[in-house]
Amino acid sequence: MPMPTPSSSLSERLGLRIPLIQAPMAGVSTPHLAAAVSRAGALGSLGLGASTVAQARQAILDTRALTDRPFAVNLFCHAPARHDPAREAAWLAHLAPLFAEVQASPPAALHEIYRSFVEDEAMLALLLELRPAAVSFHFGLPPRDWVQALRAAGMYTLATATSVQEADRIAEAGVDALVAQGIEAGGHRGLFDPAGPDACLPTADLVRDLVGHTALPIVAAGGLMRGQDIRAMLALGAVAAQLGTAFIACPESAASDSYRTALLHARGSDTRLTSVFSGRPARGIANRFMTWCEAPGSPPPPDYPIAYDAAKQLHAAAQRQGVGAHAACWAGTSVARTRVLPAAELVATLAAELNA
Repeated sequence: MPMPTPSSSLSERLGLRIPLIQAPMAGVSTPHLAAAVSRAGALGSLGLGASTVAQARQAILDTRALTDRPFAVNLFCHAPARHDPAREAAWLAHLAPLFAEVQASPPAALHEIYRSFVEDEAMLALLLELRPAAVSFHFGLPPRDWVQALRAAGMYTLATATSVQEADRIAEAGVDALVAQGIEAGGHRGLFDPAGPDACLPTADLVRDLVGHTALPIVAAGGLMRGQDIRAMLALGAVAAQLGTAFIACPESAASDSYRTALLHARGSDTRLTSVFSGRPARGIANRFMTWCEAPGSPPPPDYPIAYDAAKQLHAAAQRQGVGAHAACWAGTSVARTRVLPAAELVATLAAELNA
């Protein structure tokens, strides 16, 4: 299969009137959000990394019922989790006081709460059946022949890179475009190997490095909240920008009321990278869970996404008591520039700012 070449093909292939992608954001993105963004001329996305095949099917069909415009779906390609009973037991013992605060007990054991796409042939079969316009990968890549099958079926493929080295692997896999994720981005870092080195490059620096290194079209991501930010990335050589935090406060998102409140009161200095929620580095708004789990002497969290099982169960118990201090509120460093607008109005505002 021929390697993709850089051009405006991303916008042309996906019919975009504005070079903007709404970040997938598993747990926050919804069919209503994706459809509204796509109808407005950008590319809406569904975060399916934590979904079962049945849930993914329903989300895609629900989005298609709302729009005939192209939209993207996103899958997680992490290495399958490795259980370590001793490590998991130590983590649960460390969390026991937090469970006690919300009148709950830690679970007896932790589980791998969702599968990696790299071992989910049923999810691949679903994509080949329903053929969404675009498929993006986070945390790594599926097998090369899966990438080829998706492309041969007419789907545009993208993958997240946080470094030149990851970009090289994306190009070798035959993916159409890459998402350059800077350190400012909210949510999970797209690192292929979370135990390896991370240069933590700002978005602008990463885009500059990749433009001079790869022939792939580059989508800039991380800390972008305004049309002027998109224009700055295009000036550096990116073909589009991906915004996530900017869309969380939209009424179409699945963010909880407490999450929305946290967004509107946060500053960039309130966010930090942590692995304690899920077992992988992710940027969110600091809260009691982070403080407790990062205290000196704390044990390391279990493997991803096993650690997430504990965090989600604690959050569910806290919600039953009306406590929101333990939820993961993912957000980027530009969170203070959040605007509360319907998705279509936000896209129109970003387009006006971009073209001003």
